[in-house]
This record gives sequence, structure tokens and C-alpha cells, in this order.
Amino acid sequence: MSIRTLIVDDEPLARERLRKLIEAEGDLEVIQECGDGVEAVEAIETRQPDLVFLDIQMPELDGFGVLEQVAVPQLPVVVFVTAYSQHAIRAFEVHALDYLLKPFTRDRFKQAIARVRSALEQQQTGELNRKLSALLEEMRPDPKTPARLAVKADGRVLLLKVEEVDWIEGADNYVNLHVGKSSHLLRETMGAIEKRLEPHHFIRVSRSAIVNLDRVKELQPMFHGDYAVILRDGTRLSLSRTHRDKLQQLLGR
Repeated sequence: MSIRTLIVDDEPLARERLRKLIEAEGDLEVIQECGDGVEAVEAIETRQPDLVFLDIQMPELDGFGVLEQVAVPQLPVVVFVTAYSQHAIRAFEVHALDYLLKPFTRDRFKQAIARVRSALEQQQTGELNRKLSALLEEMRPDPKTPARLAVKADGRVLLLKVEEVDWIEGADNYVNLHVGKSSHLLRETMGAIEKRLEPHHFIRVSRSAIVNLDRVKELQPMFHGDYAVILRDGTRLSLSRTHRDKLQQLLGR
């Protein structure tokens, strides 16, 4: 009996390589390929595959979003295909779900297939479902923390990834989102957007500025115990004494 397999990846070349590897295995059958998350949800619900090779990083609906939206009595065995950080990879390992880290070798692919066969033969899908649910719960972002910020520009609505924002400048009832050499105006107060952001990634340095900690290059001492926050692109911001201790603590100083 063949293992009915679904490939989900937004990159055509990645799908092609997976298909060739799968076709070389005698007991695997590719029943469909999907290029986005929405298509994948429909395919899983209608085709009910035994196995899904699921890319994590896809536009609009990522791999985690696919699994959260699928409405079937029992999920298939899932092998993640990912270029995620080592932090995420450790989460996969803790929950004993397999993954293929791009770029992966033929030997690593065969290891994953061996684990899939073992799971299906021992009818461990129920256990895998429980582990998958635990993983999704661990990886799900705080609902208060937006993954993207919607801003209007030239009659369009842009969806900015939060992690792409370098710093935020307050201007009355608006905030100015600085992203590289661009800036985008959003109708929201500094206090409101501060509450929506992850406090370990974004921190207020003054009444009118919030910075992405990943963009901070150094703290430069000034006169009378004051400091300036220097970002990696050279932007220079004042650090108020009210927020100095918390920033230094997060930066390990």
C-alpha cells in the first residue's frame, strides 16, 4: 500500500526536488503539489493524504497557519521543510516531529522517510497529532503581538513585518514607522503601539521613540550621565533616564 503524499512549498524548484526524491521511494505516491498555504488547506481536507511535506515560510498563510486551519478528524504525518533558526529546530526536536532543514541531503531525506514509515506502521498518528498540537501551541505568537502592521501608502495598504521595523517615532496621534530608508505613517499613539509590541524585541527609549533591539549598535555616553542610542544604520536617538536602566538590562549591560 502506497503512502499518499502531499508537497507544499511556494518555490517550484523546491517542489520539483522533493517530487524526484519521493518518486525514488517505491512506496510513496505524490497525489498533489501546492504552491501556497490556502491551496494546501483545501488539499489536505479533500485529498486526506497520509504524509505532508510542509514548508514553514510561505507568504499569506505559512505552514503553522495551514495546520491551524485544517478541519479534518485526523491530521496526516507532517515533515516540516524549513530554513528556520536553530531555536525553532530545537522545538521540533523536543516534540519529536521530523523536519528537513534547507538545503538537505538525500541521506537526510531518507532518514525522515524511515521515521514516517515507522510512525505509520505503528499507527502512532494520534501521538503525532498530540505532539503537533503542543508544537503549534508553543510556536503560536502572543495574540497581542501583531505579525504585521497595515499602513496606507499611495492608495494601497502595505503589510509590514514587525521585525522589519527599525524604530518608531511618535507624532501626536500618529506614529512614524522607520523601515530601512522608508518611513510609513500609522494612525496610532505611542502608548497603544508599545502595548502591542513584544517587549523583549522593542523598547521605548524616550517619550517619542521606540527601537527594535536588533538594530541597536551601541549606547554612546553623553554629558551629565546621558546616553545616545546608535542604530546600525547610523540613526542617533536620545535615551531618556526614565528608560535607561531597562534598556541597559536588556542589552546585558
